[in-house]
Amino acid sequence: MANLLVVDDDQDLAELLTGYLESQGHSVRVAHDGLEGLRLVSERQPDLVLLDVEMPFVSGPQMSYQMVLRDCGEELIPVVLLSAVTNLHRAAARVGTPYFLGKPFDPGALSRLVARALAERRAPSPGQAASP
Repeated sequence: MANLLVVDDDQDLAELLTGYLESQGHSVRVAHDGLEGLRLVSERQPDLVLLDVEMPFVSGPQMSYQMVLRDCGEELIPVVLLSAVTNLHRAAARVGTPYFLGKPFDPGALSRLVARALAERRAPSPGQAASP
């Protein structure tokens, strides 16, 4: 189906997400921080990035912002934020993505959100307040 990139510093959750998404027919690569995530995006463009907000080295919003800066948003890679941060909707607005889901989440809700993001292909469009 789709080539997905999971970027989450929680290795157990990343492994759980990988297994679930692969069972849905997707190909999944994993990065455990934003720097590794940016490297993997450069190596092979994913169809979608599932991104934690709070991570070491480069946060989820910073990684998303760097992806948009580097490619001027032309790659059209949707970003799904997955996080337990309070006010996740604010982080999503800062990133400029309509796709976000609070942790813990229902697997069915995740499947629906991934399918929607893949169908719509809306890349993040951060506002001026989105600088790292």
